[in-house]
Amino acid sequence: MNRPLHNVLVVEDETAIADTVLYALRSEGYGAQHCLLGGGALEALRQQAFDVVVLDVGLPDMSGFEVCRSLRTFSEVPVIFLTARNDEFDRVLGLELGADDYMAKPFSPRELVARVRARLRRSGTSVEQGGWQQHGRFAIDREGRRIRFAEQPLELTRYEYALMAALLQRPGAILSRAQLMDRGWDTDADSADRTVDTHVKTLRAKLRAAGADPDPIRTHRGLGYALEV
Repeated sequence: MNRPLHNVLVVEDETAIADTVLYALRSEGYGAQHCLLGGGALEALRQQAFDVVVLDVGLPDMSGFEVCRSLRTFSEVPVIFLTARNDEFDRVLGLELGADDYMAKPFSPRELVARVRARLRRSGTSVEQGGWQQHGRFAIDREGRRIRFAEQPLELTRYEYALMAALLQRPGAILSRAQLMDRGWDTDADSADRTVDTHVKTLRAKLRAAGADPDPIRTHRGLGYALEV
């Protein structure tokens, strides 16, 4: 039997739901493991590399939000939340904590697999000679602090580079202004939201000059920004 190319961790305390999700994932050729508790999931994620985490919000030992907050201290693995609630507050909180997608119960296992596939496609990278990582039309050399778009080098300021590097770390994911500042700003730098917006504006101008059409930086009102690669 061929080894699966991608491994998914399902963190869900309702066995019937977990079994359905595991079956759907494995039927599509993904490796899938299951954890009942948030603490066990964090331990598994520290010991083994996973490509996507499907995370229930309502776990017995700790909330999925707490799991995601802890996870983001050591991993950028894509997270898809599952929840019985579907109000805007929970969606915003989940995204601000670093989640990549959100599905309300009841949900279609087929749709969940499609969303897992989309996350894997967006987060896929290839390493080129010289330390470059390719993300669709973008390439980044993190050690050399360089970014290209459609093979054209982008002349970026320090903070423009920091913003682009953060967005390229998780393509397609919505990052709040606070998350972008945490990843790119010094603690003593100006941290006003409008500062992020100003740098995004100058980045968009440089991307347009490089031939980016439509604009790859997407604004999600009230949430933040995402980069389509």
